[in-house]
Amino acid sequence: MECDSEIARIIASLLLQSKAIKLNAETPFVWASGIKSPIYCDNRQTLSYPQVRRQIALQLSNLVKKYYPETKVVAGVATGAIAHGALVAEELGLPFVYVRSSAKGHGMGNQIEGRIMPGEKTVVIEDLVSTGKSSLAAVTALREAGFVVEGMLAIFSYGFDEAEKAMQEHNCELISLSSYDCLLETALQEERITPEELELLSKWRQDPHAWG
Repeated sequence: MECDSEIARIIASLLLQSKAIKLNAETPFVWASGIKSPIYCDNRQTLSYPQVRRQIALQLSNLVKKYYPETKVVAGVATGAIAHGALVAEELGLPFVYVRSSAKGHGMGNQIEGRIMPGEKTVVIEDLVSTGKSSLAAVTALREAGFVVEGMLAIFSYGFDEAEKAMQEHNCELISLSSYDCLLETALQEERITPEELELLSKWRQDPHAWG
């Protein structure tokens, strides 16, 4: 689910302005999975822009208060959402933990860093959701540690059907500040892409594995 359309447009514009999202339909990027993509998203870039990171933290915090008012812990997914999650926790005055992709191979061997609070209602903060696999791995780790995961909030999501299906299967609601569809609409309005590029970019979302 995407939040308010006006907020989604503002966030999309900020992501483009800060170059956290880059669009290139002619020379696609290659993801680690091998998928050729006309879009590259790295929301850590927003941390270098005080006004952008502040707006993101405020909007994510507003979503927590609106949809998950009983939340007692904020959890960030490593590594991209650690800083964003901490900013949200600070805004709300709540404890913060973060979840590694796997347990450390040394020291305490932690996968969850921070105080473990079994039974506490928790919201997961993600910077980006693509297929949802890494995001849901964090949800699983939190639940196994005893946290009650209420839902997940993301800065941006591609809106892939497989991610939506995976979230439903894991009984985890996903709400994103902005989405791929809103991003394309905003990029066209701001004349960052042409109508011809819009068509190419739209086709990618329909079948990213075959595109390009």
